[in-house]
Amino acid sequence: MAEGILRNIGSDIIDVESAGVEPSSVRPEAVEAMREIGIDISGNRSKSVDEFSGQNFDYIITVCDNAKETCPVFPGSAARIHRSFDDPPPADVGEYKWRLEIFRRVRDELRSWLTDFANQIN
Repeated sequence: MAEGILRNIGSDIIDVESAGVEPSSVRPEAVEAMREIGIDISGNRSKSVDEFSGQNFDYIITVCDNAKETCPVFPGSAARIHRSFDDPPPADVGEYKWRLEIFRRVRDELRSWLTDFANQIN
């Protein structure tokens, strides 16, 4: 969701890549929550940080504590920025509607924080 939000709000000033330390599929709850705010992430895929090995970045942003602790070191002088957001529950826990509400809350928190970030670097 963070990738979709940052691409949407900063597309004219930011080149965005995203990856996870344990990539999986893009959850339907994430796709629906983002569709509700006009951002289509249905074609996105979960990527591994290994795909970006050797690349230089200006910023490395982590949004969960596990990623902060296990994110590899990238060359260059990238600023590391961390903000922990709740990790939504697994797909087999609780009802879909309940999980979707959590995705919506995290989406809104991400959007607010990433909007502030984009405004600061612009």
